[in-house]
Amino acid sequence: MHLRSCALAMTVILLLAAGHAVDAVKASDFKTCADSAFCTRLRNAPGPGFAIDPTSVSVSGAHVVAHLASPAAPGATLILRLISMGGIVRLHINELDGTRFEVPGILVPSASASQQEWTIVSQSSSALQLRTSSGATASLNFSPVALSVTASDGTHVLTWNADGHFAFEHTRTKQENDPAGWWEETFNGHVDSKPRGPNAIGFDVLLHDTQHVFGLPERATQFSLAPTIDDNGTVSEPYRLYNLDVFEHLSNSPFGLYGSIPYLIGHRSGQTTGVFWLNAAEMYVDVVKSVAGTSTRWIAESGVLDLFFLLGPSPPEVARQYHVLTGGTAMPQLFSLGHHQCRWNYKDEADIAAVDAGFEEHALPYDVLWLDIEHTDGKRYFTWDKAYFPNPIAMQSDLASRGRKMVTIVDPHIKSDPNYRVFKEAEEKQLFVKTKDGADFKGHCWPGESAYLDMLNPTVRDWWADQFSTSVYEGSTTDLYIWNDMNEPSVFNGPEITMPKDARHVQGVEHRDLHNANGLFYHMATASGLRRRGYKEVDTVSGDRPFVLSRAFFSGTQRVGPIWTGDNAAEWAHLEVSIPMLLSLNVAGLPFSGADVGGFFGNPEPELLVRWYQVAAFYPFFRAHAHIETKRREPWLFGEETTGRIRSALQQRYRILPQLYTLFLHANATGAPIMRPLWWEFPGDALIYAVHNAFMLGDSQLVVPVLRQGANDTVVVLPGDGLWYDGTMGLQLDAAAPGRKLFRVATSLDAPVQTYLRGGSTLVLRERPRRSTRAMAKDPLTLVVALDRSGGARGDLYMDDGRSYAYQAGEFVYAQITMKGGVLEWGPGDHAQMGLPPPAPGYDPEVYVDRVVVLGLEGGPQDWSAVAVAGAVGPRVALDAAPGPVQVASEGPSLALVVRRPHLPVRGTWSIEFRSERASS
Repeated sequence: MHLRSCALAMTVILLLAAGHAVDAVKASDFKTCADSAFCTRLRNAPGPGFAIDPTSVSVSGAHVVAHLASPAAPGATLILRLISMGGIVRLHINELDGTRFEVPGILVPSASASQQEWTIVSQSSSALQLRTSSGATASLNFSPVALSVTASDGTHVLTWNADGHFAFEHTRTKQENDPAGWWEETFNGHVDSKPRGPNAIGFDVLLHDTQHVFGLPERATQFSLAPTIDDNGTVSEPYRLYNLDVFEHLSNSPFGLYGSIPYLIGHRSGQTTGVFWLNAAEMYVDVVKSVAGTSTRWIAESGVLDLFFLLGPSPPEVARQYHVLTGGTAMPQLFSLGHHQCRWNYKDEADIAAVDAGFEEHALPYDVLWLDIEHTDGKRYFTWDKAYFPNPIAMQSDLASRGRKMVTIVDPHIKSDPNYRVFKEAEEKQLFVKTKDGADFKGHCWPGESAYLDMLNPTVRDWWADQFSTSVYEGSTTDLYIWNDMNEPSVFNGPEITMPKDARHVQGVEHRDLHNANGLFYHMATASGLRRRGYKEVDTVSGDRPFVLSRAFFSGTQRVGPIWTGDNAAEWAHLEVSIPMLLSLNVAGLPFSGADVGGFFGNPEPELLVRWYQVAAFYPFFRAHAHIETKRREPWLFGEETTGRIRSALQQRYRILPQLYTLFLHANATGAPIMRPLWWEFPGDALIYAVHNAFMLGDSQLVVPVLRQGANDTVVVLPGDGLWYDGTMGLQLDAAAPGRKLFRVATSLDAPVQTYLRGGSTLVLRERPRRSTRAMAKDPLTLVVALDRSGGARGDLYMDDGRSYAYQAGEFVYAQITMKGGVLEWGPGDHAQMGLPPPAPGYDPEVYVDRVVVLGLEGGPQDWSAVAVAGAVGPRVALDAAPGPVQVASEGPSLALVVRRPHLPVRGTWSIEFRSERASS
């Protein structure tokens, strides 16, 4: 890298990736690697040197099968399977008897259809070399076992077991002199028995020539993962994946939080690579960087080695490959993309009515009002405290009359009370998790002594789904949706505030084997219940899409519903770290996510609250939430100036909903993230790899929020070398021009978040201020076209009813938008490419494009005219086109050509021809 580039990169990192001071936390409640016997055994020890028996190797179609053994691990016979899945290589290792637990339901059923036949390049007594259908080469070394993958152009991508850390603790019989920690260990007075003894697995993966790795959520730390072992061998805590109820989490710590996705992404110019370990047990990952690249060292307490190498080579291809394995993001209901208002707790029905009236009075849009645990009868979920909520159906119906929904909390702990219907029925049906001795496991949570449903059991999940019928959940309506909190699970008196690892699930499975997937199974069962309710009670043909927010998550959660980042605080550091946290979730396949606006703990000052609303308007999930002991913080309680600023931020959110909903289609169809790191769209621009205080919303919009207290300017980095346009004023910026790669821009609390439209893209908006998504359902659209250097642009728009599954029967509009040679064309997009069926001929959302804004016309917008053409050869109609501002009713400069009231249907084919009168003369 040239000296100037190095200096610029360092400036970017210092300005945009500044660290925070570490705050206090109850660290003694939680383990470190040094407190975990399996982590201390395997972290720094070399593997036992497993080798493949050359006589056992067989190749058949997409599968390679071989046996592994090691003199240093007598009694361990392992079976290795190497499977070709196109751009994915799967490495699966288990004990020969195959009795170890493998977490079910994470891979989608269609994943196996991607298997493709290996081509043998060479085979000897020491190695096997194979080629995938995509042209990559996999070289399997026999002794010691190792796997190297090279790209089709011969460049090295990754090597598994490059450093010899592969270890697989096999099943054995207990001996008198076995080391401490093998069969039992103790932490904070809690004894963890281990009837299977040591069962840990460890290995290393070297990502060649790669210095930036991302993912492994969830944790509040920088986006590009810092090394845990540095050049001098200094060791810090590895990244832990173990779902825990971390009350008041830190703002800058590698400590694992409420969810776990054992998926890491490495990126360098020309190569993006994914490493996904399908294992739900407790896990630690070290990151070690060197001139050779980044070595990642993985350790899990139990399970099997089921490892997927996603070979990209581009970021979108890696996303597609992960999507092939674990599925796409569920299409949300449109209301769920609006603004959610929540606190622990709104007191009663009068409080609910007053809050709703406050939003109406102050013209503040919102879609959902939430109720936390205090709405129940003594924390008995599916009940109401009749003293405060005597008429819940009328309360929900009143909100629904104005297009709004309600969400109630339903946590996994079931109050141990023989007079509580849910507990009594579950106890009689033997639906609870058991202790190691076979009794129902009981722990303490909000209701006091509680039992926990065994969500690994499909029978239990089916029973749970039935609880959400309005005839069973008394006081509920079909406008009520659900919030699953505490589902790590949280057990206040348990080890690390969770369930003991030796608790038993169906078929004797230990909780240690599935812990990180526990919340997902609970989330799945709840969503299944709402889906079932929708088909039975809302629309028997098209159903009603579920909305269930979960705190705990795992790989595959994206198929179920959204999550949030948990118990943050009203601090600037927590606002800032929300961006890398959400970027990590997005690149790890879980885009429907957000952070509590304003911070859950503490009382934000008006400046912090305004800045948080401004950036949260671009979060995929947008909810304001607060702790029961905080001051009330509804937007109108801080004075009209602050209320007006928050109103502007909320209106910005509703303005971008057409774009956001279209991005969810892409996440559903291709696994594409919604919030994207800059390098996702500009993978060759090494200056931006570490930037995590700005992000792309989809492929068209750069968002640069203000994250510092008292800031009167902010730093902007324009990625790539193309054209950009200020999203508010329309000013054209050239990223290749001197001084335009990195610059400062003035800001104020009254200014919106700085956004930039990418040259060559389009943006579809709704600009009429409305109070809810339902109120804007038929509003016209604004189409913004930002031209690149060649005068071109492209984009798309997706619309359906925003509610049901009718889109799966063709009731949708998917439009492709292109601009080339002065002609803007709108017509049907490639529905099959987006996983959609053929469009239903009779479906029409009756929505029109009523404003077209074009940025970047040669010579400026003056002297340009526009003519609309209906269909391929339809009549030509002159349009009202003149210079104007980017935003409707804006006092900004007239830097765009604005076509007013063309009234062009979203369902249809049409074009607009732009002509320069100056050129024609």
